[in-house]
Amino acid sequence: MPAHEEIKRPSKDEQKTAMESYDPLKSVVEQIRSDSPEIEIAETGEKIKIPLSALKFLTKIVEEISKGNPVSILPIAAEMTTQAAADYLGCSRPHLVKLLEDGEIPYTKVGKHRRVKLEDVVEYKKQMKANQKAALIEMMHADEDLGLYDS
Repeated sequence: MPAHEEIKRPSKDEQKTAMESYDPLKSVVEQIRSDSPEIEIAETGEKIKIPLSALKFLTKIVEEISKGNPVSILPIAAEMTTQAAADYLGCSRPHLVKLLEDGEIPYTKVGKHRRVKLEDVVEYKKQMKANQKAALIEMMHADEDLGLYDS
């Protein structure tokens, strides 16, 4: 089962625990100076070395859970099917294939199947959002120039 189909909202208890844990966790992580700090799991007494970058990421995960947001982790170099990429972008698969064929998003072929990297799809979505924002601002300025807004 693909990771995105396993995503569940945190329970109220999980959200409450995350809300109580976020500030102390963030504070402790900000004080760490080692690249590989050792943490201790109080329940088992086991000590584990963990990359600081992983602890910082854990802090972001706990923050999202405290807000009640579901969280999923995908490797940035993960390849997606055209359907999964279309779902992520909120468009049809045929439209996505047209974007691929037009060179808007890079892709590779595995046999007859196209595959796209998650990072390329995310970058395309970011660029589209930036273009939409610029177009809206331009429309707003045009409306202001025509006096369509009240003073």
